[in-house]
Amino acid sequence: MPGKESAGLLMYRRRRGTLEVFLAHPGGPYFARRDAGAWTIPKGERAGDEDLLATAIREFTEETGINPSGDMIPLGSVRQRGGKTVHAWAFCSPVHGGVSIHCNTFRIEWPPHSGQMQEFPEVDRAQFFPLAAARRKINPAQGEFLDRLVEHLGP
Repeated sequence: MPGKESAGLLMYRRRRGTLEVFLAHPGGPYFARRDAGAWTIPKGERAGDEDLLATAIREFTEETGINPSGDMIPLGSVRQRGGKTVHAWAFCSPVHGGVSIHCNTFRIEWPPHSGQMQEFPEVDRAQFFPLAAARRKINPAQGEFLDRLVEHLGP
């Protein structure tokens, strides 16, 4: 994936005085048993020369079924281990209770070399985490987005 660009949104809320962030777990068989370091902000690849914030909003909606709104806080970009650059913005959650997601699916040959195509959700689950738990769950490169959000929001 070197040279690829993705854009996404980090939804946050304060619950009982604690900052929580919303992370998504990638669907499909390659991530089925992975947890620590596998979660991500809802994000996706830029389509052509699409505006990066427009990409982030589109992808967030496609992967969660939630329509983001409000002020978008720029969190900059990070480069992941595989070479992909991820651009992110944060916004305060319009969701007050639990979250049920609705997302797109993708098709891959599974099991490998079987000739059988199977369909999987892009995201198999998503939830809010307090910062300490989010730091353990999130892709290590994206952990920088958590630091930038905290820096922006203050104590």
